[in-house]
Amino acid sequence: MCTCRWETRSVLLGTKWPQLPWLPKGPLSLTQEQGVGGTMAQTDVLLTKEPTPQAVPACELPQKVYDVARNVGACSSSGLATAGFRSAKYLADEWSQNCYARYHQAFADRNQSERRRHESHQLAAKTQALARCSQEDATRKAGARLQDTHGWKSELQREVGELGTESDLLLAQKQRLARALDATSVPFSIATDNLQCRERRQHPDLVRDCVETELLKEAELIRNIQELLKRTIMQAVNQIRLNREQKETCEMDWSDKVEAYNIDQACAHYHNQSTDVQFHPYSAKFEESASTPETWARFTQENLCRAERERRASANLRVLIDCILRDVAEDLRLQCDAVNLAFGRRCEELEDTRHKLQNHLHKTLREITEQEHNVAALRQAIKDKEAPLKVAQTRLYQRSHRPNVELCRDAAQFRLMSEVEELNMSLTALKEKLLEAEQSLRNLEDTRMDLEKDLAVKANSLFIDRQKCMTHRTHYPTILQLAGYQ
Repeated sequence: MCTCRWETRSVLLGTKWPQLPWLPKGPLSLTQEQGVGGTMAQTDVLLTKEPTPQAVPACELPQKVYDVARNVGACSSSGLATAGFRSAKYLADEWSQNCYARYHQAFADRNQSERRRHESHQLAAKTQALARCSQEDATRKAGARLQDTHGWKSELQREVGELGTESDLLLAQKQRLARALDATSVPFSIATDNLQCRERRQHPDLVRDCVETELLKEAELIRNIQELLKRTIMQAVNQIRLNREQKETCEMDWSDKVEAYNIDQACAHYHNQSTDVQFHPYSAKFEESASTPETWARFTQENLCRAERERRASANLRVLIDCILRDVAEDLRLQCDAVNLAFGRRCEELEDTRHKLQNHLHKTLREITEQEHNVAALRQAIKDKEAPLKVAQTRLYQRSHRPNVELCRDAAQFRLMSEVEELNMSLTALKEKLLEAEQSLRNLEDTRMDLEKDLAVKANSLFIDRQKCMTHRTHYPTILQLAGYQ
């Protein structure tokens, strides 16, 4: 009853195939059977079990012709072309594997979908909360802005009123100056000589300090007394003009603040249910001429400072006029005392600064020494890293000559590569630190030179202020001489 596959195939095809030496004697895989038969349909499923070997060799059985029952039903995949070969039907294990694959794919798709839904819900909630917080923060910022604007607006309004009052008072003083006459001799040479001596100060001590301010004020006071009527009146007129200019500037700034306050107040009342809001896609940009909060506050603050400065200058001028009318000699003596006091404070500042510079110079010299040691240590550290780097790179180079499959990316190879990378990073960091240390050393050297130069400048300034100017001011006329009693 048993025949080999080759005899059965020969009977079905009407040809007896001999046992050829090049044909495989063992069981054929699906690929081999398709290559030989050429009539079986292709399938993506591989055999999971090897067919049962024949009990009797093909060469020992007699050749018989069998009438093979053909299953040519509608749901059958067997037929004459597949006789003796594996059927196109899948095995039970393959069917199970296919089902498990479908289960796994469905589970993975559901899991990914659920994760994405969760992320979408989180993103939507996060953006909603962010939008709400952003709008609330913007509303708070707008409220704070309204408070700032209101505060500056009130300050400007107050300053405008005070400037108007001050201008009226100065105008009344100018009318008094028209009827005032006074004459006095003025010690102009001492003030001029002091100013000329201080011009010989060296940089950076050639500054407009409080002493020079007081000396200029003294010289200005002397010239005012000499001219008395004409010059004081012109000065009062000029001060009135400055007061009015600052008043106009403050009024314009106040007007802008009022308009901006109304706009910001309308913006602060907008909300998501407002009916008069719409899209303005090109509004979310900064204008080139827009100011910053710092420049905005500084602009108003500078206006207030200028207005207050002019107002104070106007008040000082009125006081000066009263003093001129009351006692010119007393004013000159008081100014002389103020100049002497400023000289004393300036000399104390110069002396204190010189001591501090000497202290910093000593510390700088010590730091230069420490930094030089640090530079040497960094260079030695860089040199110490060269030997380990050579060792690691040599190991890598030698291991690159391993033959064939021995050229393996083993743990030693990875460790050597990381070691080289670590050494290179260490060298880079050390070299960068060395450059910084060298630059710091150069900066310290420059600082040392600057400190030494500054010490020499301070000594020169002290000599001018203490030995020249203050000695000369001891010959200043007494109040009796200024009053004309002597």
